Amino acid sequence: MERFERTYEGGTWLTLGDSITWQDSKPYKEDKTIARGYQTLAREVLGFSEIVNKAVPGDTMAERDGAEGSVVRTGLAQDYTVDLVTIFAGTNDFKLGTPLGRIESERFDTTTFCGAYQTLLEHILKENPEQRIFLMTPLQRDKDGHTIDSMNKSGHRLIDYVEAVRSVGERYSVPVIDLFKESGLTKLNLERYTWDGLHPNDAGYERISRVIIGQLLAK
Repeated sequence: MERFERTYEGGTWLTLGDSITWQDSKPYKEDKTIARGYQTLAREVLGFSEIVNKAVPGDTMAERDGAEGSVVRTGLAQDYTVDLVTIFAGTNDFKLGTPLGRIESERFDTTTFCGAYQTLLEHILKENPEQRIFLMTPLQRDKDGHTIDSMNKSGHRLIDYVEAVRSVGERYSVPVIDLFKESGLTKLNLERYTWDGLHPNDAGYERISRVIIGQLLAK
């Protein structure tokens, strides 16, 4: 990969999210082992000394009845004295029909996507007002009947969750890495860059990591 100046040399990177982020630390399935996820690829260029991967497969950003975990709850339990935090969630919220909600000024509903995102960001920024944070939008997908064109049981399309991430980032002046728009993964090439229409394979991680590295260095 192209070499950049290592502005994160020796730093610690906390990653929150779902299986797309979790895969960097463990194989998602025995016959679909991923050699290196986006964190490892970025680490090789940026020089982080430690990656704290707190992603959980299947997690939504929002809390759900009967579900053990969520990105918002995992995030609330972390220590925010690290050099970088990234949050990469939303595809499971879309698949499972999480209510989108709306951006509020107070009294956030953590069972909605926007409310959970606001709860987590406000917590992080109160814990450490100088914390460097990047949000990532969901990737385009075509898995389990849930595509960029389909509507979920809450009446939302994937783009609605993408736009919510963009809006939350704007509200809190937090940079957004728009992987939906800029990753290069579309329905026309998902067979090449994923192994199931959603989860990146090695070629997919290589491609999205280039976008992530560029954005982490640009802002």
